[in-house]
Amino acid sequence: MELRNCPCGSGMAFQHCCQPYHLRVKNAPTAEVLMRSRYSAFVVADAAYLYDTTHSSKKKNHSKNAYLNSAKNTKWLKLEIVFSDFDVVEFKAYYLNKKFQTEVLHEKSNFRLEDGKWYYVDGDFYG
Repeated sequence: MELRNCPCGSGMAFQHCCQPYHLRVKNAPTAEVLMRSRYSAFVVADAAYLYDTTHSSKKKNHSKNAYLNSAKNTKWLKLEIVFSDFDVVEFKAYYLNKKFQTEVLHEKSNFRLEDGKWYYVDGDFYG
């Protein structure tokens, strides 16, 4: 999939932003960068990256197929970072529902740094 602008909303080209993380050329340096790269992975349906960046304690709850189905069945529109700290990122991800209406996934995600790599652990959703 050829993308000019990175889906994460950085304003940079995909090849210079999230793609190097997806290709495993480099590791996300912060929890926020990992969150942005995971959002982009949902947009481009990179289930392997989503699975690989999920913390090992949570992988039993998230299969590659589940990630792939979620990514392919959702039309993501944009990402908005509400708050970011060392290991917590609050974001809003906008997407189209089946009636083609915009909805928002609002989550406060928890991340863990292990052996120099960031991993998604879990999140709390806002109504």
